[in-house]
Amino acid sequence: MLSRTAPQLRGPIARTPRAIRTTSTIHSFPTYNTLRIASHKAVALRKLWTPFSSSQQPRAFSVSALRTAETRVINVPAMAESISEGVLATFHKQVGDFVELDEEIASIETDKIDVPIIASESGTIAKLFVNEGDTVTVGQAVIVISLDKRDAPQPAESQFAPEAAKELKEGQPVPASVSSSETKIEPKKESTAPPVSSKPAAPATSAQGPVSAYKGSRAERREKLTRMRLRTAERLKQSQNTAAFLTTFNEVDMSKVMEFRAQIKDDVLQKHGVKLGFMGPVARASALALKEIPAINASIENDDTIVFRDYIDLSVAVATPKGLVTPVLRNMESLSVVGIEKGIAELGKKARDGKLTMDDLSGGSFTISNSGIWGSLFGTPIINVPQTAVLGIYGIQQRPVAIDGQVEIRPMMYTALTYDHRLVDGREAVIFLTLVKKYLEDPTSMLIE
Repeated sequence: MLSRTAPQLRGPIARTPRAIRTTSTIHSFPTYNTLRIASHKAVALRKLWTPFSSSQQPRAFSVSALRTAETRVINVPAMAESISEGVLATFHKQVGDFVELDEEIASIETDKIDVPIIASESGTIAKLFVNEGDTVTVGQAVIVISLDKRDAPQPAESQFAPEAAKELKEGQPVPASVSSSETKIEPKKESTAPPVSSKPAAPATSAQGPVSAYKGSRAERREKLTRMRLRTAERLKQSQNTAAFLTTFNEVDMSKVMEFRAQIKDDVLQKHGVKLGFMGPVARASALALKEIPAINASIENDDTIVFRDYIDLSVAVATPKGLVTPVLRNMESLSVVGIEKGIAELGKKARDGKLTMDDLSGGSFTISNSGIWGSLFGTPIINVPQTAVLGIYGIQQRPVAIDGQVEIRPMMYTALTYDHRLVDGREAVIFLTLVKKYLEDPTSMLIE
């Protein structure tokens, strides 16, 4: 049979360099599909050989893949002079979520407080640089926000050129020059294996005997200590290793204070919007006693210097779900009973809401810990170093006491003062508690001081 040469091709394939274009001896004319595939190959090869010119039209790929949106990088905010790092505790938003201006995106757990990361722009979370549980430092990049509102998650667009997509839709073969990835999805096959009958596990035994003797659950779980709890443990151990601890006790008849409170609490609530408790009178009595025993409000600096203060910054111990914090009420000596109560109430609310700032927690010259609200009757509080003393107050309980040779039932409260014996002598500690007792058992005396 005589062979014949394929007819000369026209169009893009004819302009293909000779080194690339091949002519083969065939026994029949090429089909339409053969020419189409060859044409696509020639166009792809020609793009490799000839530079792109303005007269040529580029193939139209997905616009969303080519568009670059304006972004903003969110860094770890400044926390405090004494804190340079923290643990990223929680992401409140994930990649693809839209955030509003000033919305909280994440929270950082530090030694004392949780620091929020706030969105500086409205947009979509494009990237997270760290994971929950990672340690981050001030100024470190954490989040990228895309400012283009169109960047919200959308269905994926076809990666093929329009021509190729059209051919797929019409059931035509895909040209070799267009690459695609196929995912073969097969229907789930049900297992034809016969069911395996489960047998009860044999009870575990040990050298001491069978565990089955215990009827209840013996499950365990482990959690990492939070950064706040680790810091608290470190400071408590530091306090124990630094100060020479000693605790002295007294008890107070709270009858007069309770009568005083009952008389004015409604007026205080109406005029000042605060509920009058017992912390206000106790703190005011402590402030007056500290003026007479200034060593208890002092501290030791560099192991060889005593710092005396003319002001009293009261640290108030507040229990929160994450641990104990001690926000500071500044210049307590200048406040009235109502002013102290109002300030303590505001600090307590901020602590429970997680809104305390580093300013609220820094400093402090004397601490009062009220364990009575939890039902405790007695205790030995621990000093919050570098302070010198802490006053513990406890639950008020009706007890029989001797009054002028007669046994009477009175509302009694124990007080405990733990102090650093390096700076405070036992005599000064006893006088301090006696003064506190005096002012509380005669609250009108606090009004004239």
